[in-house]
Amino acid sequence: MVKQLSLSEFLEKAKTTIVVDVRTPLEFQQGHIPGALNIPIFTNEERVIVGTAYKQQGRQPAILLGFELTGPKWAEFIKEAEKLAPDKKIMVHCWRGGMRSGAMAWAFDLYGFEVYTLKGGYKTFRRSGIDAFSNNYPFTILSGSTGCAKTKTLQEMKALGEQVIDLEDLAQHQGSSFGSMGKMIQPSQEQFENLLGLELQRMDLSKPIWLEDESVTIGKRVIPKPIWEQMRKAPIIKMEIPKEERVNFLNEDYGSLDKDFLKESVLRIAKRLGPLETKLTLQAIDEGRMKDFINQVLVYYDKTYQKGLNNRAVLNLQTIGLEKINPKENAKAILKFIDK
Repeated sequence: MVKQLSLSEFLEKAKTTIVVDVRTPLEFQQGHIPGALNIPIFTNEERVIVGTAYKQQGRQPAILLGFELTGPKWAEFIKEAEKLAPDKKIMVHCWRGGMRSGAMAWAFDLYGFEVYTLKGGYKTFRRSGIDAFSNNYPFTILSGSTGCAKTKTLQEMKALGEQVIDLEDLAQHQGSSFGSMGKMIQPSQEQFENLLGLELQRMDLSKPIWLEDESVTIGKRVIPKPIWEQMRKAPIIKMEIPKEERVNFLNEDYGSLDKDFLKESVLRIAKRLGPLETKLTLQAIDEGRMKDFINQVLVYYDKTYQKGLNNRAVLNLQTIGLEKINPKENAKAILKFIDK
């Protein structure tokens, strides 16, 4: 017997049970419940054909056409599900919890799976994430010039029990012209919002939630406006670390990256660097003088950071001076600093 679950029940059970999204590959790529796997009933093209039949001919002709298109596939659907869920426990959803998930759930149940469906489908999940952006959150922003190891420091704070949302990890981008690190592939905007919404719903609102200071865009992904506005008003803890330390740290992260990628990244900010600085920076990369390259771009990024800070109505900013880049020790120092 197929059991229908509310969103909260579905997400809780999804921690231990395989989730199958039966929508088309295109729908899945645009956005899906994090952790879900795709077994599409229809191809992208088949969905258009069936949808057109539904509009022009009605429900029953569309259902019949759907079975004609998918008939030979049902054995493969079940075989794939068995590979994914050898314990024969599986969760299924489509866009609205309608015919597609209903048909797949029926087939899995008939075969002997323990099947659960999501009431309202992916649409319900998507709506809950968007609604979460309108809540008020106790954000605290960890700020500092480029190369302060803010992300790694936040990771250490999380290990110490703090609530942390890593926006750059969710967006798969490190926030600057060099932020893709030459290998990261960003999720769609919808999927970025899905990931963020789910993280926010997991937070305890009675405790601080730490975020890294970001611009409104992280690569090509945009922080939802309600969250961005709250971030701009949140208390800031600013890390101050000597430039030499920051250069050494960035050299470890960026010094071994592909030179062509680095040069492409420099050219993206060439107008802001200026002709001479761009030329000197590219030359440093070509000659393998990576610390010189980093020093050149830090001049630009430090000015940009300070300008951005000056343009904000900072009501609650505290600065902590740190001598070295040591994320574990700096995390402890920051928590001790704010606990005074």
